Parts: sequence; structure tokens; C-alpha cells
Amino acid sequence: MDTNHIDALNQSSMNIILHAGNARDFYNEALDSAETGQLNSCEELLKKASEEINEAHRIQTRLIQEAIEQEHPDMTVLFIHAQDTLMTVDSEFRIVNRIMNLYKKMYAEERKI
Repeated sequence: MDTNHIDALNQSSMNIILHAGNARDFYNEALDSAETGQLNSCEELLKKASEEINEAHRIQTRLIQEAIEQEHPDMTVLFIHAQDTLMTVDSEFRIVNRIMNLYKKMYAEERKI
């Protein structure tokens, strides 16, 4: 095992976790805003969350492509954790988007009354 390659893999894994965590922070902030009726900031926060998730996916895709090119790809516990974190955050983000649509409909209905 090439330690330089493992170090690079671990650094990339940490970047996946970082971007996924940033995304989680942004969409949680958007939910907080929606809960208090401040929908104006929600769209921008969700956009930022999406950008963070996309960046994490780009890193993950690069690592997977590199692994495919290796005869015996290196795998670390940190990379597995990073993938798990990203997939969890991605799933949560999809649910948050649906919840945000419900908030928008709810507030739109309240304005009609």
C-alpha cells in the first residue's frame, strides 16, 4: 500500500465529509427559516446545500474512477465513512426539499384565508 496514495485518499474522504456536513448545515438552516415563516432565505440556502452535495459527489466520483483503474484499489474506513455520510446527507436533502414544498404550500394557503 502506497502511503502517499492512502494519505491522498483520506484527505479526499475528509473533503467529502466536509462538503456533506456543509450541505447538512445549509438545509437545516433552511428548515429553521421555514419553520418561522421566513421563506425568502430558504431557496438560497437550499441552493448552497445542493452545491455542497454536488462537490462532494464530484470528489467521490473521481475517487471511484481512480479505484476502477487500479488492479487492487485501496479502500480505507474513512472513505467508507465518507460515502456513508454523503449518501445519508443526500437522502436527507431530498426529503428536506419535499418538506420545503409542503411549507410553501402551507404558507400559501394561510395567505388565502
